[in-house]
Amino acid sequence: MQDALFGGINAAALTPMHPDLSPDLERMAAHCRWLLANGCNGLGVLGTTGEANSFGLHERKAILEGLVARGIPAGALLPGTGCAALTDSVELTRHAAAQGCRGVLVLPPFYYKNPSDDGLFAYFSELVNRTGGATRIYLYNFPQQSAVPFSLALIERLLKAFPGVIKGVKDSSGDYANMKAMIAAFAKDGFEVYSGSDEFVQRILADGGAGCITAASNINARFGAVVYAKRTGPEADAAQAVLNASRKAATSVPLIPGLREIMARSTGDAGWRTIRPPHLPLSREQAEAVWAAQQAAGVLPLPGLAPAKAAE
Repeated sequence: MQDALFGGINAAALTPMHPDLSPDLERMAAHCRWLLANGCNGLGVLGTTGEANSFGLHERKAILEGLVARGIPAGALLPGTGCAALTDSVELTRHAAAQGCRGVLVLPPFYYKNPSDDGLFAYFSELVNRTGGATRIYLYNFPQQSAVPFSLALIERLLKAFPGVIKGVKDSSGDYANMKAMIAAFAKDGFEVYSGSDEFVQRILADGGAGCITAASNINARFGAVVYAKRTGPEADAAQAVLNASRKAATSVPLIPGLREIMARSTGDAGWRTIRPPHLPLSREQAEAVWAAQQAAGVLPLPGLAPAKAAE
């Protein structure tokens, strides 16, 4: 897809924390700079991997403001702004627009289960009308987490009602047929479809999708960048194989603690293991297993970071 606002490889960035569990903005900004220098075209911040729903409204604003103040380009940031409460989603979306973000990633209202398409349309209509189309809206389709999927009929209705505002989707369903159906139905109108899983990067680009927004891009984005640049051929195929193996390794343990473990060992900074409950750091056995799996995948060592250290 040409001219996609976030076309390419986007990391669903981790949110480092201080020992008191407050966001560590210096470490996060440094991580964002490293990601942008090592294969990422953009950064999905304050999403699932960034533990957005473990942070309060004021914390989420402070994180975004802190990154921009530390020189992370607002145009490269796609912050998550979807909340169960409509007014919170409106406030965060307006705030992201004020910071200069070109788009926001919005979960459906996820507390009440089995809402109708009419109810979801009403929710997103209110969001668009109350924010005045200040920034582009990307739908976050992650039914395993939200329990609220976006149907093709709902997307079509939203695109007709709000052309140019409803701009795309991150599909973390793991159902590639659903991603392909969205591309077939809507990509011709400039609707950007992003995979939430590394295993589909090469395929989604070939089918007319815009790229990916993935958790494992925190550590494997440089291989995604090869796939994005080359698309086909031996080099692209080899890089896609690394993405597949890295994704499998990342999901062999609890995903977010596992990625934090890789960062802790790769940087020699044990603070990366700090995580808000209900998430917990990996056990020693899990830590050893995921490190070995990422080594076998070909991702390690991470470029430009300190030599790896053993678990503490």
